[in-house]
Amino acid sequence: MSLAVGVATSSKDMGFDDNNKGDGEGGNPVHNPEPETEDEDEDDAEAKIQLGPQCTLKELSEKDKDDESLRRWKEQLLGSVDINSVGETLDPEVIIVSLTIKTAGRDDIVLPIPEDGNPKSPWFVLKEGSRYNLVFTFQVSNNIVAGFKYKNNVWKTGIKVDNTKEMIGTFSPQPEPYTHIMPEETTPSGIFARGSYSAKTQFLDDDKRCYLELNYSFEIKKEWPQT
Repeated sequence: MSLAVGVATSSKDMGFDDNNKGDGEGGNPVHNPEPETEDEDEDDAEAKIQLGPQCTLKELSEKDKDDESLRRWKEQLLGSVDINSVGETLDPEVIIVSLTIKTAGRDDIVLPIPEDGNPKSPWFVLKEGSRYNLVFTFQVSNNIVAGFKYKNNVWKTGIKVDNTKEMIGTFSPQPEPYTHIMPEETTPSGIFARGSYSAKTQFLDDDKRCYLELNYSFEIKKEWPQT
């Protein structure tokens, strides 16, 4: 996808055209994703969100109490954070609570997240030409997470066909999980689009901390699987 979880928005976007040879539904065995090179990490050159020197939330709340504009900025940034409950940890903690694929007219596809980051193959099956959204919830604790982002790479028979990066934002700790809805996507269609894909999805921040990495495969078929 141009994905939320792995399929491009059209057959052209995925590198397919009428002159390419495909493997049809079922396809050849899925190849393992190739390791990324520094050149592929183009988003590393993007400007980071600058919050100043890293400090705990308690330290941040105590700074420049007499500065009214700074006080309002901190209130906006921290919201209703209970400073006494977050401890004095520099590093934020982000837990991906759930991943769901929503498609109109069908039950949600709830994707189980295994501890080892390697879901069973195939992790999910999508119908060609179907529209969907990836929705995920995540919990932030300990400290502010800056530049939280989603990255997804997709391969078909060993060839990279999609590289998606989306900045989600900066989030302060709170008891309730955040929910993010990815833009609507449409799976590609046609014989060359059907088959098996391998993918790697990562959730990272500006400091390149990876909070979750998933390596998996999925399939695009002519029809939805029978339930």
